Amino acid sequence: MISKEKLNRINQLSKKAKTEGLTKEETIEQKKLREEYIKNFRKQFKDTLHSVTIVDVEGNDVTPEKLRASKQRRNNPGLH
Repeated sequence: MISKEKLNRINQLSKKAKTEGLTKEETIEQKKLREEYIKNFRKQFKDTLHSVTIVDVEGNDVTPEKLRASKQRRNNPGLH
């Protein structure tokens, strides 16, 4: 998870970019922080998705095969 300090810094830089502009160093810092934020978001999203099982109204597991395979690879990395 990204720290509150880093998230606050992302917001500060975004606000500054809109009002007065950023220096070259601040632009680089903003890019790195955003990349870290996006990487973290994607990891959390994948973790959440891997905990999902889709069940129809009759109680049958209808989880898409692609998601099942991804879960299996994640749980057994040596098999694939």
